[in-house]
Amino acid sequence: QVQLMESGGGSVQAGGSLRLSCAVSTDNNNNSVSFMGWFRQTPGKKREGVAAIRRDGRTKYAASVKGRFTISEDNAKNTLYLQMNSLKPDDTAMYSCASGQNPYCVSETCLLGDRPYNYWGQGTQVTVSS
Repeated sequence: QVQLMESGGGSVQAGGSLRLSCAVSTDNNNNSVSFMGWFRQTPGKKREGVAAIRRDGRTKYAASVKGRFTISEDNAKNTLYLQMNSLKPDDTAMYSCASGQNPYCVSETCLLGDRPYNYWGQGTQVTVSS
C-alpha cells in the first residue's frame, strides 16, 4: 500500500512560481514504487501527464512544461516535488501525484500515461491568473 498526499497548490499570477509537494508513505520501505509522476486535470478534459521520475533518477516531461517545470524527489524525506516556474494561465488545473510499480515502464509514453500508475493522491489546485 502506498499513500500519497499533495500540498503546495494555490493561486499565483502569470509568470510566478509554485512548488508542489507529495508526501509518500508505504508499508514496505518504498519497494512498491518504481516511478512517480505528476498529473493535472481540468473539468471536461482528459488527465494529462506533466512529469515523471524513475527510481534511477531519469525524468520525463510533457512538451508543454519542458524547461519550466522540474520534478525531483528527496528520498530522505519521502517526498516528491514539482517546481513550477514561469506559470501560465493554461497551467491552471488540479495537480495530483501518483506512483507506479512496473519496473519496465521506461518510455515517455508509459511514464506520462496514467494507466501504469497504481496509487494516486487527492490532488491540489493550482490557479494561474493573467
